[in-house]
Amino acid sequence: MARKTPDREIIPVVQKVRLRYAKRGALKFSSHRDFQRAFERAVRRVGVPMAYSAGFTPHPKISYANAAPTGTASEAEYVEIGLAAHVDVEKLLAALQPAMPVGLAILDAVEAKTPDFVERLQASVWKVAILEMSEAEATAAVSAFLQRTEVLVTRNTKNGPRTFDTRAAVVEIEVTGTEMTDSGTSCAILRLVVKHVTPAVRPDDVLNAIALAAEIDYRVIPRITRLAQGPLSAETASVADPFDLDRHATADL
Repeated sequence: MARKTPDREIIPVVQKVRLRYAKRGALKFSSHRDFQRAFERAVRRVGVPMAYSAGFTPHPKISYANAAPTGTASEAEYVEIGLAAHVDVEKLLAALQPAMPVGLAILDAVEAKTPDFVERLQASVWKVAILEMSEAEATAAVSAFLQRTEVLVTRNTKNGPRTFDTRAAVVEIEVTGTEMTDSGTSCAILRLVVKHVTPAVRPDDVLNAIALAAEIDYRVIPRITRLAQGPLSAETASVADPFDLDRHATADL
């Protein structure tokens, strides 16, 4: 006999808030599920009036958008929460910031006043530090990649190996100079602007493609950080703040 779902009071979502967060340092190795657990603990600790799903196991109304791969640092990850009561967004941001563990930082918040937020995340800006590689070596490798009209790479997915072109997804790539690491090692710095396409082209895919095109091997695994993601300007190869529409909108969703 089927179990009857218990009657629960369904409190509607009266406000949605979008948050930008960062993964830094050793916490770049945290999985998406690790962040979910940390974030849900933080909203409970702060007493955020979350709206919940119905059913036997209600879950807080939280949705995530286009998370960076595990092992990649980021300054531009996004999450949307549904609330059962109206809150002051600035006060919510100030309360959540100290409630998160070191390395997972809530950076910005805005009331959701426009639809189709995920569709705004059209491209990402990535910073790549290639350790033990000079600026001249990096420039030559990037040049070899840019000269190709197609560079195929193969990545293992949950459905098996998949081969795809990386070149078409790269809007812009340049060597911006060199930096010194904390250990005193020099590294070449790349700036990548990569479109969000299907199948997804990740920054490590582009790095593998550069290595194939230039016939090189990386001496040390490159360090990757997402600096931004949002609407893409094809003319300037720039990525805008996806919160801008919500900040300037006058009507609620």
